[in-house]
Amino acid sequence: MSESSSPGSIACRAGSIWAIRQNLGRRLTGALAVAGLLVPLLGWVLAAGSGLADPVFLPGPAAVLGQLFSWMTQDGLLADAGISVLRVVGGWALSALVALPLGLCIGTWRSVQALLEALIDFIRYMPAVAFVPLVMLWVGIDEGAKIAIIFIGTFFQMVLMVAEDVRLVPMAQIEAAQTMGASRGEIVQYVILPAAKPALLDTLRITMGWAWTYLVVAELVAANSGLGFAILKAQRFLQTDKIFAGILLIGAIGLLSDQLFRLAHRLAFPWLHARG
Repeated sequence: MSESSSPGSIACRAGSIWAIRQNLGRRLTGALAVAGLLVPLLGWVLAAGSGLADPVFLPGPAAVLGQLFSWMTQDGLLADAGISVLRVVGGWALSALVALPLGLCIGTWRSVQALLEALIDFIRYMPAVAFVPLVMLWVGIDEGAKIAIIFIGTFFQMVLMVAEDVRLVPMAQIEAAQTMGASRGEIVQYVILPAAKPALLDTLRITMGWAWTYLVVAELVAANSGLGFAILKAQRFLQTDKIFAGILLIGAIGLLSDQLFRLAHRLAFPWLHARG
């Protein structure tokens, strides 16, 4: 038996799966990801097919797929998905437009942090659904109201996460720039922002996920289209297969957006993803 195939080396390779932050390779990573998706699906199939659960309360995957096909061909699924995507992206983008510069200021200057962080911390614990009546009074019941709910649900968390990303920039880099005579504006532009960019992109990815969780709440506001509206309408008629279809579709769209963010992160910062 060669040294490379000895029992000790095989055991070492098997144990490397559990090594901390070990690079597993694309094939093994893909296989584990597929297993992580298929095992819950198999459990769902077994639970629905066992007959122990009423199909009204737990429809099987086949029934959900059938409802999804019917929704696509007869009930305007693509239109519902499109309007929901626009609402989520609109609310999230508006939130990012304000939160990024504000979080940058909070993370850079202690005076701005002292002035605003306590207020933002206070507001972020308020449930977004509680603002629905106020949003309807202030904004109305058109598309602006739905975008406003998603904005409220993501903005305050995003500001604090951006501020924390900025605070994690090593002080040694800032002091080095100051020693070289850089102005405050130059330090922000050429030191803090470049160093914080990878973390900021991750923050945008995470908060995009949060934006999707507020979709159903946003579409409570006098909506007549969208995935969240379709789920709420299906609830009234006890169409649990359509509820499952809507939830899974939102999850699929969210997963796609998350993977696109991850791809953008790898392309923008390839040195962070290089193999060790």
